[in-house]
Amino acid sequence: MGLDGKVVVVTGGTRGVGAGVTRAFAEAGAQVVTCARRPPEVPLPGVGFRPLDLRDPAAVRDFFAALPRLDVLVNNAGGTPYRRLTDADAERHARVIELNLVAPLTASLAAYEHLERSRGSVVMIGSVSGGRPSPGSAAYGAAKAGLENLARSMAVEWAPRVRVNTLVVGMVRTELSHLHYGGEEGIASVSRTVPLGRLAEPSDIGAAAVFLASDAAAYISGASLHVHGGGERPAFLDAATVNKDS
Repeated sequence: MGLDGKVVVVTGGTRGVGAGVTRAFAEAGAQVVTCARRPPEVPLPGVGFRPLDLRDPAAVRDFFAALPRLDVLVNNAGGTPYRRLTDADAERHARVIELNLVAPLTASLAAYEHLERSRGSVVMIGSVSGGRPSPGSAAYGAAKAGLENLARSMAVEWAPRVRVNTLVVGMVRTELSHLHYGGEEGIASVSRTVPLGRLAEPSDIGAAAVFLASDAAAYISGASLHVHGGGERPAFLDAATVNKDS
């Protein structure tokens, strides 16, 4: 699944999942450019960085217009703090939707002409939050649900020259995991709810993104690939008083 010489842009590719995706593409031989508001604390050798606020449409268009070519766009930038719906006004929640849904649309449209010329692909970094209730991150879940649907529509409108797919990502262990799950004890406890027994590593997401962008996935478009370790064990199984494993 080598991507030698391919030009890849990873939005928000400086830390966490984005850094894992960036590293995977670089190791596959691609020329990778990351863009985010802040530079990486530890730059990866051979990986370019451009400062960019993805919520600024004019700046996004200028960024892509300045690229000589582009083969793959990974829309990774996103995220949300824990915030219950009634703890903020609609405008604050709308900013989460702007970052996680509108910004990937803006970037994809700005990148389209490059991708159409190169017969390239878009990889959306989605989330399991888009397919289940997400208390404490409802706006984020709604945005990720929209992102997955947007990708399917893009895949139809932009075929056959541009492929568009979504990685539906589960829980990932990053430098910010403690904010979501607590310390090591909390992470271990959460890991036990995953069928594979652990949280994903950023490299797991990176490997899946490289696959979707490679020729090995040449006939895959409009698809949603779940990278979630088997999902979540249904809570009712543990609450029931029968059919327990001995």
